[in-house]
Amino acid sequence: MISKEYLLREYRDNKYSTSKIAKKLKCSPNKVTYWLQKHNIKKRTISEAVYAQSNPNGDPFEVQCPSTNRDWFLLGLGLGLYWGEGTKSNRHSVRLGNTDPKLILMFLKFLDSAYKINKSKLHFGLQIFSDMNPEEALHFWMDELVVSRSQFQKVIVTPSRGEGTYHKKTQHGVLTIYFNNKKLRDIIVGAIQELQNEAKPS
Repeated sequence: MISKEYLLREYRDNKYSTSKIAKKLKCSPNKVTYWLQKHNIKKRTISEAVYAQSNPNGDPFEVQCPSTNRDWFLLGLGLGLYWGEGTKSNRHSVRLGNTDPKLILMFLKFLDSAYKINKSKLHFGLQIFSDMNPEEALHFWMDELVVSRSQFQKVIVTPSRGEGTYHKKTQHGVLTIYFNNKKLRDIIVGAIQELQNEAKPS
C-alpha cells in the first residue's frame, strides 16, 4: 500500500511523476497510478505533466494583488500593451515586440509588478535591417533593459529596403520579449478577455 499522505506530498505538492515515485518505491508506475485512483487523487493531464516537468521548482512567477495606484496603473497598462502589441496566437509563451525601448521597459515593469516573474527566465529576440550594426543594436538593448547577452537569441538580419518611415522608426531594430510559460500566457489572455466582455454593450 502507498499512503495518501505520501502521494499528496510527492505527487501533488512536489510534482514528482508516477515514474519517479515508482522508482523511489521500487515498484511499477501502474501501482502508483492504482493508489492515486484509490485515494481519489486526480492525475495530471499530459500538458500538466509536461509543465510540471519543465518547472520542477514551481511556477516561475507569482500573481500579485494590486495594492497601490501604481500597481493598478501598471496592470491596466500591461494588459493594454499585450492586447495591442502582444503575440496572442502563440499559446505557449508571453511574447511582445516593439521598437520603442520605453514601451518594452514598461511591459517588463508590468510583468514584475503584476506577476513577480523570474527574470532569469526572460529571453529576447532582436531583428534588424542589413544596414544596421548588429553589435551596436544588441548593446543598445542590453544597456536599455539592463540584461545580459546570454538572454538574447541570435540577431535576425532582414535585407534593407531603403529609408521608409518604418525603417526610420527602427534605428535599433525590433526587440521581442519572450517569457516561455503557457500558464502565465493563459492568465494574461484570460484577463484581457474579461476586459473585452466588460466592454460589450449590455
